[in-house]
Amino acid sequence: MHALRPLLRKSLFNLFAATLACAASLAPRAASAEALLLIEADTGKVLQAENATIPWYPASVTKIMTAYVTLKAVKDGKLTLDTLITVSPTAASQSPSKMGFRPGTQLTVDNALKMMMVKSANDMAVVLAEGVGGSIDGFSAMMNDTAQRLGMTQTSYVNPNGLPADGQITSARDLGILARSFLRDLPEYEYFVHIPAIRFGKRVTGNFNKLIGRYPGADGFKTGFICASGYNLVASATRNGRRLIAVVLGANSGTARAVKAAQLLERGFSQDNLTWLRPSLGTVEKLVPVDASPPNLREDMCGGHRKRPASDDDDALIATNGGTSGSASATGGEAQVTFFTAGLQPPLMKASELMATAAAAAEPVLVYTGPTRTGTALIAAVAADADQQATPKSRGKKSRVAKKPDAADKPKDAKTDAKTEAKTAAAKPVAKPADGKSAAKPAGTKHAAAKSDSAKSDAAAKPAASGDQAPKPAKPKAATKPAAKPANNS
Repeated sequence: MHALRPLLRKSLFNLFAATLACAASLAPRAASAEALLLIEADTGKVLQAENATIPWYPASVTKIMTAYVTLKAVKDGKLTLDTLITVSPTAASQSPSKMGFRPGTQLTVDNALKMMMVKSANDMAVVLAEGVGGSIDGFSAMMNDTAQRLGMTQTSYVNPNGLPADGQITSARDLGILARSFLRDLPEYEYFVHIPAIRFGKRVTGNFNKLIGRYPGADGFKTGFICASGYNLVASATRNGRRLIAVVLGANSGTARAVKAAQLLERGFSQDNLTWLRPSLGTVEKLVPVDASPPNLREDMCGGHRKRPASDDDDALIATNGGTSGSASATGGEAQVTFFTAGLQPPLMKASELMATAAAAAEPVLVYTGPTRTGTALIAAVAADADQQATPKSRGKKSRVAKKPDAADKPKDAKTDAKTEAKTAAAKPVAKPADGKSAAKPAGTKHAAAKSDSAKSDAAAKPAASGDQAPKPAKPKAATKPAAKPANNS
């Protein structure tokens, strides 16, 4: 026995050294890392955490706090969902994604919240901020006070929409705390975080959270994107009375963040009775913050290697080994995660396949400008908004000829050059003469003309670019060709 002690000590020393080496390899990684978190909504128990306390740029997940502060004011009786708020010049000047209302337009708090949470409308976030806090700075102070009260010690806010700004910082840990607080403190208003789609006039916009209508039990929350942050998502789902919250920060596409969130949630719901063998990670509030600067993912997300400009409107699958890039490190491999579709038995689906399916059919929620309306008055308001979409204000001859944007004109992050944006938006085919015939088309081209009209109608029906950064403007076409069809929103 005595002879074995040196060997035992040596073995223990080697094991200890190996453990330290393993811990070092799991230390927070560089800017290319992602932050992942999975918690129980009721208890705050942490089920999985990776880089969860590294500071991160929040992008449009900031709007969860904007909604929280607004709805808390409603609950406290400071205003109502029917309160009219006005679009200011400051709100109208925000970068896309936005509704694009003119200064002076009025709408209710209820409609502004729905537009902000589904379309991620940056102008609506400012409208709410000014309506509740008097100004962006006043509302940001309310947001920061709320963050401190909730224990979000790694978070600071500068604006209500998450557009790039010095000091706009959070972490996966703090976003988990915020999502839990929303569900706990505002249960009567949680429908705002899982609306599948909105209809404004003739335009329908689906929720950018791709889990809504696809992942069984998905019931919240919000997406976000700027070049520096990558693709962010806070998501929740409920199964058999148990609700989980997943946070994904820094994914490399809109679909990748949804796939990773689905994998996290599925792993949490599928845990067996051997969970007691795993070491406890405590509660989300007990996670220890990391003192570091947020990683800047601009080059990875918006560098010249991308085939098209990155934005929250990004539904491209980034495939690697049958899954999405990086998913194996987060969840142990996508092959281990499958889903029953629509509560039925086989076929089983991988997370990436599930996110690629069409969302379940759902009636869009009507949104409109002006005061709260019902019945025939609501129908009239929706029709008026549709008519306004069909008859945009006329533009001068100069604005119809848009300069081809070069590399220097590309928007950086969400700071789109307003003049370039206005010129590009105006670059449309020349309208047909009153007799319905195109002067530039020879006889026998009625089918092509109809196709052109259809393309223009489709383009008008599409929502504006999603997320926090406007996509690259389409190259202006000659007057005899139809306008390019914009990319689908995610």
